[in-house]
Amino acid sequence: MQKIGFAEALDSIVALDFTTKQQKKIKGVSVRHVTGPELLDGVRRYALKEFGPMVITVFDNWGIHSCEDVGNIVFNLIGAGVFGKTEDDSIEQFKNVYDFEEVFVKPFAPEKPPTAKPPAHLAARRAATSSK
Repeated sequence: MQKIGFAEALDSIVALDFTTKQQKKIKGVSVRHVTGPELLDGVRRYALKEFGPMVITVFDNWGIHSCEDVGNIVFNLIGAGVFGKTEDDSIEQFKNVYDFEEVFVKPFAPEKPPTAKPPAHLAARRAATSSK
């Protein structure tokens, strides 16, 4: 079993707490078991809220590059007795839930400017010279 650092463990616990509170707000239910994809959604929302455009840098520094890395942290915490699990829980639930580039980088990437069209008189001139 891979060892995890204190910061990673603490952040996973905070993300789990954040996720369960969000679930309670949305669904009005008491704290219940959180699935892998639900936890990953909470990790995504919490990380964006907490770290903004630096989230990918922070995660990279912690060695977290994919949803499966988060799953490994969760299952290490389960192994340490910090988190519980049901018989339905598996590391497979954390595979390819979302792409880190899509959810952590693209929201902060500058929009590409629309391709500029040449003024009509220049376009007409180019068309005239290219047909010769």
